[in-house]
Amino acid sequence: MAEFLTKSRARNVFYGGSIFFVIVFGVLSYNSHKYVVEVSTSGMPLSEEVVHGKHVWEKHSCINCHTLHGEGAYFAPEVGNVMTRWGVQDDPEGAFEILQGWMEAQPSGIEGRRQMPNFDLSEEDIRGLAEFLRWADQTDTQGWPPNDAG
Repeated sequence: MAEFLTKSRARNVFYGGSIFFVIVFGVLSYNSHKYVVEVSTSGMPLSEEVVHGKHVWEKHSCINCHTLHGEGAYFAPEVGNVMTRWGVQDDPEGAFEILQGWMEAQPSGIEGRRQMPNFDLSEEDIRGLAEFLRWADQTDTQGWPPNDAG
């Protein structure tokens, strides 16, 4: 009686299956990259100011205290939706002015409260950070974090 699965059939199944799944992986990868390019989760374009603000965010390690869309430390408030909470989401100049006032008033010196250090940021840095936070605020987070304060 002849064997059903010979060495040559097993080899063909292995190679055929491998090729099939490599093709499936390639098609799914292409489709996911096409989706990312065509559909953005941000409602605001990525400008030079937003990029500069992201660099300021990273340089001063803001994520070590603040959360951004629920990611980061929980020492300081959530800032992923801070512009909406402040009511300046659609007002770039208002966002800059409020953030500048907040940054210059730190540390507040109130006894018993957590203190944010004063980073002595330039006007350009604060403007970029305000634009980055406005950009982050317009990201479609699909309901996350579950409450306004993060």
